[in-house]
Amino acid sequence: MNGNSKSINGKKVLLGFFYGCLAASIMLTSSCGSSGSNGSGAETGTGTTVTGSTEAAADPNATADPNATADPNAADPNTTADVSADPNATPQTVDLSQYPDVPLPQLDPVPDGEEVAVLHTDDGDMTLRFFPTYAPKAVQNFKTLAKSGYYDGNIINRVFPNEYVQSGDPTGSGTGGQSIWGQPFPAEPSPTLHNIYGAVSMVLDQTSGMQGSQFMIIANKQLSDDNKATLESYKGIQDQVIGTTSDGQAVPYAEIFPTKIIDKYLESGGVPGIDMQYAVFAQVVGGLDVLDKIASAPTPASENPPASESPQPTDSGQTTDSAQATDAASPTPVDSTQYKPVTDIKINSITFEPYKAS
Repeated sequence: MNGNSKSINGKKVLLGFFYGCLAASIMLTSSCGSSGSNGSGAETGTGTTVTGSTEAAADPNATADPNATADPNAADPNTTADVSADPNATPQTVDLSQYPDVPLPQLDPVPDGEEVAVLHTDDGDMTLRFFPTYAPKAVQNFKTLAKSGYYDGNIINRVFPNEYVQSGDPTGSGTGGQSIWGQPFPAEPSPTLHNIYGAVSMVLDQTSGMQGSQFMIIANKQLSDDNKATLESYKGIQDQVIGTTSDGQAVPYAEIFPTKIIDKYLESGGVPGIDMQYAVFAQVVGGLDVLDKIASAPTPASENPPASESPQPTDSGQTTDSAQATDAASPTPVDSTQYKPVTDIKINSITFEPYKAS
């Protein structure tokens, strides 16, 4: 089995599996079985530290420090996967009563008065809530850019029908955009946040595994039967160890794919194959019908479907076909313009307001 190095609450974790390798038909799994991303966009983000619940919420009006965390070594695209695990070994288990439940804020109701963003698009409005405790830099980056008008007039530069929509590039090409720090910043993947339907995640730079201004919204509403079966199987092994932290603490499946999140994926869809890779920082809590409409927009690819599966979201000029990129030594370039809507769909403005439960 392939290893995947991540961090939980600042502790490096070597995962004993990589979900994308078990469910290769799901989109965005091109780093499966490879020794690195090789331009796939699905960078594993070795060494990236996930901020724990003690992190204070980011102040969107704070002065940005361009040297704060933009560490080019935080995400190494050449990291070699650990394949030393013995698939025939007896699984190690833990006593789950010794493990606190992982917070799952995406499943919680939005408190009245919490600041939310409303994306006013050509196809209608979408309301986003944010998770600054778990993705402080991504939230600060998005809010600061949005409040400055940076995203006003941006088009949806990429749509993979009923999978995800992508925006956040003022050039509209899918190759531009810049963070508030003037340079890319590391991803903040977290076992607390998942790429369920309606999740808003940062887009990774194809070569560095870092983030800028582009984001994507997960629009997949239905998992394949095979992927459903794989997730269902995780319910029966919640106490099995999936990896260990740098200090030797066992990490069970219950911390990476807890039953409640599995149920949410089975009920509503999403893209579980990119959890702990593409960092979620927000969730659509209003206007999902608008998301569905945008995700069904005609593109050159949808009108003349390619033989391959969905490409990686990326802010680089070329993308990698996930169906052919499991052998990442020779990834197949995909023309990203084929996934640009035939008719432009713009984000006209983004406003912020206190949330009011209806």
